Amino acid sequence: MDAMPDSHIDLLKFVALDGEDLEVVSAHLQDAIVKTDEVLWRPQEHRLVIGLNRFDWEGAQSATPEYRRRRAALRFERVRSCKCRDLSPQRKDAVLNLLAVEFAETDAPAGVVTLMFSGGGALRLEVECLEAELADLGPTWTTATCPKHVESDIQTA
Repeated sequence: MDAMPDSHIDLLKFVALDGEDLEVVSAHLQDAIVKTDEVLWRPQEHRLVIGLNRFDWEGAQSATPEYRRRRAALRFERVRSCKCRDLSPQRKDAVLNLLAVEFAETDAPAGVVTLMFSGGGALRLEVECLEAELADLGPTWTTATCPKHVESDIQTA
């Protein structure tokens, strides 16, 4: 896993090839905001790409906390299928809060990637093997609040 900081802006770029790598990616994506119309499933290409606004947890936990978000993209390759639970792809304006991304190996190296959202929604990807990338796309902007979780969100994650 490689993090590639920019010289003056700390842009993240991670490649995840196993469950441990994906745990790091998941930590950086906790509380990312995702619009339904920015979940792009490309079955002919065996690819899922998600545009999102990730919360900068590192900045929020520094000595002088700043609440910021940054535009990022999450991409999965070698995806055999993409299914959703409690999410409506027809609601293009829906805004989702990503809680976690997990990988469970089924028939090595194949497995299932699950993206869990607050409210119980989920995306389930069956993959030939885990091949994912998280990349920041640009500068940060400030936000007034730090995400907080209610007990029901924690239990579903």
